[in-house]
Amino acid sequence: MDLPKSEKPKYLAPDVAVSAVLAPSQELPAETPTVCGYDWENGTDYNKILESYERSGFQATSFGKAVTEINKMLKCRSVPLSDENRDPYEEDVFIKKTTNCTIFLGYTSNMISSGLRDTIRFLVKNKLVDCIVTTAGGVEEDFIKCLAPTYIGDFNLSGKVLRTRGINRIGNLLVPNDNYCLFEEWVTPLLNEMVDEQIQEGTIWTPSRIIARLGERINNESSVCYWAWKNNIPIFSPALTDGSLGDMMYFHSYNKPGLVIDILGDLRRLNTMAVKANNTGVIILGGGVIKHHICNANLMRNGADFAVYVNTASEFDGSDSGARPDEAVSWGKIKSNATPIKLYADATLVFPLLVAQTFAKYHFGNKKNV
Repeated sequence: MDLPKSEKPKYLAPDVAVSAVLAPSQELPAETPTVCGYDWENGTDYNKILESYERSGFQATSFGKAVTEINKMLKCRSVPLSDENRDPYEEDVFIKKTTNCTIFLGYTSNMISSGLRDTIRFLVKNKLVDCIVTTAGGVEEDFIKCLAPTYIGDFNLSGKVLRTRGINRIGNLLVPNDNYCLFEEWVTPLLNEMVDEQIQEGTIWTPSRIIARLGERINNESSVCYWAWKNNIPIFSPALTDGSLGDMMYFHSYNKPGLVIDILGDLRRLNTMAVKANNTGVIILGGGVIKHHICNANLMRNGADFAVYVNTASEFDGSDSGARPDEAVSWGKIKSNATPIKLYADATLVFPLLVAQTFAKYHFGNKKNV
């Protein structure tokens, strides 16, 4: 029997508050994972720590899903090509399929400026990716590091002071201007050769062909481009002139004019790689032209089968750099039945860990089985 209003206990909370805060829940599906971090009582086991990320929440969970997605690429890649899928009549070694899943790796120039260059080199040296798309800086910084080192600095160093000292800052990295002078001394004779070959032999220079030539001539095993040349892995750079290499080409054009670079030839080459692939996986570190170039190539086959984005950009301004994978699905750049992942993180922090849990295990595991 309800008590009259005047006789209700004064300490009872308002019904509206109780019903709002203590509303009953609906049952979650039985298979829903529970949040669970790493048990430190088991000591320091880095593999188990990284495996625990998937159930930790936030970007740790995205990391775990990215590991799963890359491992799907590698599992698909490990399926042997059948005779009918080998495309025996394809003459372009860049386009000719060598695996069941063609993996496209994209990265911005700052990735090569950083220590991530060594991780990327591991992938290229061991033929764990099939195609690279990068910026001009992603090419030239690789060569420049073969000629002189890049240094650790600080984000707060004064640009005005650095300019007077001839020091260039990339975030908290420092590159002396002398490094670019060394680069000019090295690359100018090679540009001369390219002009001569163009005139005398009719050579058509595309960005990927220029990069392959430079990779061959650097002849340095610390170079990503060297291993890409050695392993017939194309490096596409549609904005090849947007960097120091472009500066050198500009200066060179006054001394020995006439070098013509065919970007359409590379566009056809890249798109054809995607079209002819049995399956495709994309891993993109950063945004801008490299992200769109890879995704647009995969549009030509109605979408990539697997995709992992690693960047810190947001989508609120409509930029392609910040766009989540679902936007690419709407364009047909990622397949509608794919399970793509965007990991919001600095690639220098997470990409070595991603490689440790995927490519490195795959590579060294296969070595043990040989």
